[in-house]
Amino acid sequence: MNDPREPGTPRSSGDNTWGAADPPSPNAGDRTEVPRDAATRAGGAGRPAWRTPVPDRVLWVNGKLARGRDAALSLFDRGARDGEGIFETVRVERGRAHHWRRHLERLVLAAAELGFPVPPSPSALSAALGDILAANALSDAVVRITVTRGIPRGRPTRAGCWIDAESLAGRLWRGTRTGQARAMISAVPFAPGPIGRFKTTSRLAYHLAREEARAGGVDEAVLCGADGMVLEGAVSNVFAVLRGEVATPPLSTGILPGITRARVLELCASLGMTTRERELSRDELKAADEMFVTNSIQQIVPLVALDGHPLPSRTLGARLREIYRERAAAEG
Repeated sequence: MNDPREPGTPRSSGDNTWGAADPPSPNAGDRTEVPRDAATRAGGAGRPAWRTPVPDRVLWVNGKLARGRDAALSLFDRGARDGEGIFETVRVERGRAHHWRRHLERLVLAAAELGFPVPPSPSALSAALGDILAANALSDAVVRITVTRGIPRGRPTRAGCWIDAESLAGRLWRGTRTGQARAMISAVPFAPGPIGRFKTTSRLAYHLAREEARAGGVDEAVLCGADGMVLEGAVSNVFAVLRGEVATPPLSTGILPGITRARVLELCASLGMTTRERELSRDELKAADEMFVTNSIQQIVPLVALDGHPLPSRTLGARLREIYRERAAAEG
């Protein structure tokens, strides 16, 4: 799952051509002219709506590089109109994308299962990755690839796609940076639903959980079902260490099959650690010897406290974190 401070979505445009940035002429055809004062009111503070400040980053949008305001997505695109999009968020260090192939495989499989048009090819996305890093002068970055269902009624319909990149340092949790990460159990019962195992752009429920975590002064919110069973974090997978066993909720609950989650299970097996994918109750989590959460950007994050109560240990999680980092850097 993914952090709510995902890279900024390109500005939507009313034109149905890729990358169109200029407002339509009020004199074209029989379109209705918008009064100037209405446009000014929409922008607020005496500023026209289309002059609202946007991040000054370079994005790759449907095959072209565009900066800031020029990075536009048509309002006719189903990703802009209905939130019909999927995405992957990738950690890049020293110019190398971690688990790049796994991320692209998950993206392509999700597109196929959800009936999306064919996304850009892996070679095109790899080239775009290099272009976007160079254009933003980044070597350590968080890169987000977003694919939409495109504009309907095309023959054939073409997927929309954009890639954004921002500094890795700015996306790390405070707890990740300091080694003092904390979590809370969300007060709102959660259900992943039938598409919870996909990274879709329709993520309001997860974003609200992240806001709950921020309001509580912690790094992550743990989501539980109405039955009290643990599911996942708002932007992470959850692991608990109980009597020497590493446990994590099973994918059969409908949670995201995290790439870092899978790598942790592989790593534990290679180190001879006992692991189980099984149901975990809220009470078991609170009684755990250790707890850590995982995602592609934060990697493995041992927690020092849950709901304000200190956790007894971080030894195993810290060990896994260091080995994971070493192997991820070697693998690229």
